[in-house]
Amino acid sequence: PRFMIMMNFLQRSVGPPIVRRALFARTYHANVVDHYKNPRNVGSMDKSDPNVGTGLVGAPACGDVMKLQIKVDDDLNVVDACFKTFGCGSAIASSSLATEWIKNKNLSAAGEITNKDIAKHLNLPPVKLHCSMLAEDAIKAAIADVKQKRSAAQTG
Repeated sequence: PRFMIMMNFLQRSVGPPIVRRALFARTYHANVVDHYKNPRNVGSMDKSDPNVGTGLVGAPACGDVMKLQIKVDDDLNVVDACFKTFGCGSAIASSSLATEWIKNKNLSAAGEITNKDIAKHLNLPPVKLHCSMLAEDAIKAAIADVKQKRSAAQTG
């Protein structure tokens, strides 16, 4: 009976079930919602192209997997970037934001983007910081890949 009294109180004071769920649901910052609903630069490039670097990273604890690719010109400026991410909204938003930020930067400037920058812009809560860490790792892996490919192409 005590449980039923509490449930009746909640229904009368908070509203219908959809309102109760909305009150208890975790809300995301507008920047996360924007990049999740309207992701930028989704796609993939030919990974055999020596001007394309691919970073493939994952977080086994949560199951997020992120592939971020960059294309560079002869001066090592990022002329294009794209991603494919399997994961939560924060992972998708982090990937989308990362591709926007690295476009039109040289590799050294792109490599200076940190997970803290991404997390701050998206206003990620502590429980979602691993998403911005994945994005930073993917950027660094893509840069390392394209540098290795170009080095091999020049010596080969």
